[in-house]
Amino acid sequence: MTILPPEPDLNALRLNLARLRAGRGWSYDELAARSGLARRTVIEIEQGRTVGSLKTWHALAHALDTPLYDLFGTLCHDHDLPGSLDD
Repeated sequence: MTILPPEPDLNALRLNLARLRAGRGWSYDELAARSGLARRTVIEIEQGRTVGSLKTWHALAHALDTPLYDLFGTLCHDHDLPGSLDD
């Protein structure tokens, strides 16, 4: 029997990105310049049109000076994190 993990909350991930960007007062252009990504890539990720690669998220995390685990922790927004103890 295969036990599949819960679906990741991609909406929470993109909203966290938008919150971090807006919290710094950065435009899409500013985040793109600081991350080395194309403006279109930043927009498409933040608006949920693409998920982006791990390399892309790594660049975004560095630009935002935010650990990847803080960004990706939001993927488990609507369920327990892996390794959580059950009550």
